[in-house]
This record gives sequence, structure tokens and C-alpha cells, in this order.
Amino acid sequence: MTRPRIYLASRSPRRRELLRQIDVDFDMVLFREGERADSDVDETPHAAEEVGAYVARLALMKAQAGARRVAMRQLVRRPVLGADTTLELDGEIIGKPSSREDAVATLERLSGRVHRVLTAVALTDGDRSEQLTSVSEVRFRELSRDEILHYVATGEPMDKAGAYGIQGRAAIFVADIRGSHSGIMGLPLFETAQLLKRFGLPVL
Repeated sequence: MTRPRIYLASRSPRRRELLRQIDVDFDMVLFREGERADSDVDETPHAAEEVGAYVARLALMKAQAGARRVAMRQLVRRPVLGADTTLELDGEIIGKPSSREDAVATLERLSGRVHRVLTAVALTDGDRSEQLTSVSEVRFRELSRDEILHYVATGEPMDKAGAYGIQGRAAIFVADIRGSHSGIMGLPLFETAQLLKRFGLPVL
């Protein structure tokens, strides 16, 4: 069977690793970030936006923005995969930390508590778009101030939603998981495979 081949609208090394795990070939479609960020991939939450709606909107926005770039660059037409991960604590969207101080404050809030990790994945071929969301619960053990400071000093939390990566050093903080490990990493493989199948690209 021919391996599926798609475009991935993400810079995440974890998403690349997870796609390779299920033998999906891909080319990357990248967006500009920082001060020169592309205007059609604005991740700012809307006023009073519920976290599930937010993460689903961003995944679809990224997939569709990627499809526009494929068309504009006259690349070979293939489906484009977009994904977004965020955390929810006390009904609040917890994204990537803006600074080391923000990362420390986030981890202090997560310490000893259960939070939700939502990862939405979207696939589009430019005409048709579909989206699914994985929701998992993660419980952290109590973290000491020194543990948090040492972890933040590694730099690992800075590009991750919720200021931690379950596939890295922060795995020792996690007391319990209910849901999708790959979803918590940033690409739920069950939902991703379901979308690929719907577009005629079965993984197995």
C-alpha cells in the first residue's frame, strides 16, 4: 500500500515525529512568526471564546492557510494538516508562556491539580475541510518551587502549551493521564488517522 503523503502546516518537531510513527510522509508549509507573523494565522483568542471552539478554530485556520500557500506556490495538490494544542484550567485558555516568569507562574498553577489538554487536528484539500478534537485530563503531583525553577531553566517549557512537554523532563510531574498521550504531545494519532481515512488516505 502507498504511504499517505500530505502537507503539514506546523513547525512542531513533535508533530513531525508522530506522523513518522504512523508512516505518513509529509512536506512542511510554514508561516512567519513573531513581529512579521502572517496575518491569516493570528492565534489571539476571541472575546469570551470557549477553549474547545478556540483550539478547533486555530487548527482549521492553520490548515486552510497552508492550503492557500500550496495553491499560491502552485505546489502539487495534497491535503494539508493543521493542528493546535492548548490547556484549560479553571475555564481559562493556557497557551505557550510569554516569558520564564510566565512559565513559572503557569507551572505553579498546575501543581497538584488536574487540567485539560485539548488538541484539535484539521485536514483540508482546499475545497473540503474536516476537523476533530482530542480532550485529555492530566494530573500533576505537587511541585516544589525549586523543581519548577530548575525545569524552567532548561528552556524546555518555552515553546509548549501549558509550559511543559510530556515527552520531555516534565514526564516526572505527571501522576495520571486520562485520554490520548499523543494528543497531549500535540497530534492525536487516532483522530489524525480518522481524518486521513476520510480523505482516502488510510494509514493501514
